[in-house]
Amino acid sequence: MAEPSWQETIRIRLVERNAKQTAFASIIEQYRRLAQQTKLLKERNASLLKAVGSVRPNPSSSTVYIPGTAGPGEDNPVRAAYITSLESQISSLRDELASVYKTQGQNAQRLLAMNETLREKEELSRIDSEHLRKARDDIAHLRRKVDQHNEIMAEKDRTAQVLHDEINTLQLELGQIEERNQILVKDNAKLLQRWLDDKQAQANRVNEANDFYEDMRSRHQAVINWQGQAQPQNTPAGTAPATTIASQSGNGVREGEGKMETTTAGQRSQPETRQDQSPNG
Repeated sequence: MAEPSWQETIRIRLVERNAKQTAFASIIEQYRRLAQQTKLLKERNASLLKAVGSVRPNPSSSTVYIPGTAGPGEDNPVRAAYITSLESQISSLRDELASVYKTQGQNAQRLLAMNETLREKEELSRIDSEHLRKARDDIAHLRRKVDQHNEIMAEKDRTAQVLHDEINTLQLELGQIEERNQILVKDNAKLLQRWLDDKQAQANRVNEANDFYEDMRSRHQAVINWQGQAQPQNTPAGTAPATTIASQSGNGVREGEGKMETTTAGQRSQPETRQDQSPNG
């Protein structure tokens, strides 16, 4: 709840002042009217007394005539009219006094009612003040919570910025790693191709060596066969047959041994038994 401005405060105080000043205005108005009527009646009485003095002069110059002091047998119509006027004035004044008392009672009742209303208004004002205090406490509490939430959001923003920077750094590193990976993949493909080419060349050399070996073996076997056919005719008795002594060829290859690989330079190499090795093996 917003606090009233100073203009509103001044207006409320002026209204309260006017209410206090006009609380007894009706009573004051009644007394003012009563005073006016009393003054008017006094003037009428004075004029009547003056009229009586002018109608009946004093009996002698040595005595003073006082109205209403005539003898009982004297007929005084002015006196009767004066008494009647006074009685009517007294009756009207009594009526006015009764109305004034009635008005005063009504005003007293109104004053009591206004006091009761004022007490209720004060109670409502107290309750409103209590509600206003609670509302202000709630507003202060909510403002503190808002400040805390703002601090938390600022901390989260800073954390998000740090994470964003880390993500950017990791993305850069990932790009570099992917680039290196692509380079390594290309290098690996080149190495694999080179390894395959080398293995293919080795396989070709082995095939050539095997073909050469088979050719030489067939030639050697042909020579042995030819020597076996020609020796029984030329060898004397008691000598060993040619098939037992001719176990070697002119190139030094034994028949009982496994296939040996020979290079173009005439050196031996073990037969290749593992041709499926990896480039790193």
